[in-house]
Amino acid sequence: MRTMLEELDKGNWELFNELHTPNFVYHGPASAKPLTREELEQFIRMLYAAFPDMYHTIEDMIAEGDKVVARFSIRGTHKGEFQGIPATGKEVAVTGIFIFHIAEGKIAEAWEEADMMGLMRQLGAIPAGE
Repeated sequence: MRTMLEELDKGNWELFNELHTPNFVYHGPASAKPLTREELEQFIRMLYAAFPDMYHTIEDMIAEGDKVVARFSIRGTHKGEFQGIPATGKEVAVTGIFIFHIAEGKIAEAWEEADMMGLMRQLGAIPAGE
């Protein structure tokens, strides 16, 4: 998990596909419905286009059995369009939690909870206090 996030921050997309099973499923704030590996990759590429200096920090990580849980933070500068919001140049920080199910040494399923409301407030899309 740590390697995957570090390599994504470097733009290593080959490793992304190598570390996920072909039938990988993602559940999280990126979509109302579960995403396939390909759909998640498209979403993550859009994030890096909007926040090209984005990087992850693993704050805590716990692994037990076939599950890995991590509390993380993401930081970056809004330099491209994100969900219809033009670039603001603002530096943002988002926190969240990942849960990965590992099967045969690869990520088979992932759940993510992230502070998207906080991100939208930092970008000015939602006024503070609402």
